[in-house]
Amino acid sequence: MAYRLLKFQNKTVLVTGSGTGIGQAITKKFVENGANAIILGRRKEPLEETAKMLEEIIKEKQSNATIKIFDGIDVSDEKAVTGMFDALKSENVNLDVVVNNAGVSGPVTCFAHAPMDQFKSTVDIHLTGTFWISVQALKVMKKGAKIITISTFFAEERPLEQRPYRFRSPYTASQGAKNRLVEAMSWELLEKGVMSIGTNPGPVHSDRIYKTVYPKAASEFLRVSGFEDLSPSEVEAANNEIVGLLGEDDETIKAGIKSAAEKLGKSETTLTNLLDKVKGIAEKIQKNTSTMIPDQQFLSQEQVATTVLTLSDDDQAKILNGKIIPGDRVFYPVKSHIRSSVPKSEKNNLDGKHVYIVSADGDDQRVSSITSMIEEKGGQVALERTENIDLFIHITGNLPNFSKLTELSRDEWDKLVNQFINTPATVTQSAIDTFVPGGSDDPRKFKDAKGRIVIIGPNLPIGKKISGHEMAKVEVFRGAMRPFATTVNQELSDVLKSNVRAFLILPGTVDGKEPNNENIVNTINYLMSDEAGSSSEVIFCPDETR
Repeated sequence: MAYRLLKFQNKTVLVTGSGTGIGQAITKKFVENGANAIILGRRKEPLEETAKMLEEIIKEKQSNATIKIFDGIDVSDEKAVTGMFDALKSENVNLDVVVNNAGVSGPVTCFAHAPMDQFKSTVDIHLTGTFWISVQALKVMKKGAKIITISTFFAEERPLEQRPYRFRSPYTASQGAKNRLVEAMSWELLEKGVMSIGTNPGPVHSDRIYKTVYPKAASEFLRVSGFEDLSPSEVEAANNEIVGLLGEDDETIKAGIKSAAEKLGKSETTLTNLLDKVKGIAEKIQKNTSTMIPDQQFLSQEQVATTVLTLSDDDQAKILNGKIIPGDRVFYPVKSHIRSSVPKSEKNNLDGKHVYIVSADGDDQRVSSITSMIEEKGGQVALERTENIDLFIHITGNLPNFSKLTELSRDEWDKLVNQFINTPATVTQSAIDTFVPGGSDDPRKFKDAKGRIVIIGPNLPIGKKISGHEMAKVEVFRGAMRPFATTVNQELSDVLKSNVRAFLILPGTVDGKEPNNENIVNTINYLMSDEAGSSSEVIFCPDETR
């Protein structure tokens, strides 16, 4: 019995974002089982409180475990993370388990309205933070060590399906990439004896959901749909002042409403009604989500912690290395979003259309080929962006040649993230701004607006013998764009009620055949049709026949 209770005695675990919430629960579970714990985060106070709680557990268990704190650590901060692991190495600390848990909500708003600096920051924390923590941790990891990465069920992919998560485009992009990074690392770290496993919990009881995500989502619904006589910008400004009052006592709410009313020049009655409406929508979102779970219960933080502990078991980890374990129990039915065979369009939908192409450096051949074929179909490819553009095309380029992701410098990694995630997002938002001037601040302008946005690439690897590792590397970045495109498209159609659409074309085949640019242009021609505009299919693999 003692052995089972202290299963991780004499082992050391590092958990990111461990001062509060799920990270704290995971650390607690490991310490209860005898592990030494390294806790880290940006804020000192919650880490110190967590450490006190863990010390009490150590006394109770008489495990003689140790607790080490690293405060002021933002997982996206290259120097801070590198310095932390260098310090551990100098102290001869060896890690048995690293848990990538740190995360942020990010901007909870329509992508058209999302500040790009916040988009990039969210990607930095969720994706780059996971990457850099994992790479630097290798300095102090034993053979047989595990990297456990926590992602989300909204980025979980099923055949021909991708779950959209409206108002959370940077979150879904980074989490989708993170899932695929887990798989890539399992290939790359095999010779080091280090295992990589991911888990996607479903909705979890946490302050982040109840106090941030759901109310922010409700706030965004009201910004888009309107509330009483307030303009969208006034709704947003008001919500920024009052949503934080949710969950407070009546006197605090009344005082907060009064202060906000004076600051904004609005009546207390209007702001009270707005806060009540936000609360009602947030509760409805929560209720609707719970009805998709058999027992209508969200997971507890302790249950997520138990899952992580199980995945860290030596025998389980060997079996599950490289897998993404779906921890959610949510039945989330969605329409098909991914298609390989592209419907033939009898009509030349490119005739007379103005097209603007943005491309990465080094992909001149594809740009030239696509330009020629579009012009043959009567399209006009503009050299400069104008107001009468019908179609934006962004060609991402292809993954450069390198051996392993985990051997990249931070600068090399950042360039990949910028090329294949941040730049496509920036171009997409710029295109939306062109189709709907002023729409980022006033969602009413989206109604009946038209336009098409197509992101192309990167290719799957080309060659007769393609290893799983080569596939896994490029899938990290394709894995970001799939949920991104699906989420943005749903917002444009279902939320903003526009006829602007965003699509993703992924060239190449799983058996390594050369991509065909003609297939790409035929797909684009279809995407310009009314049929494509009313379809849920967003992601196209035109070279595949499966």
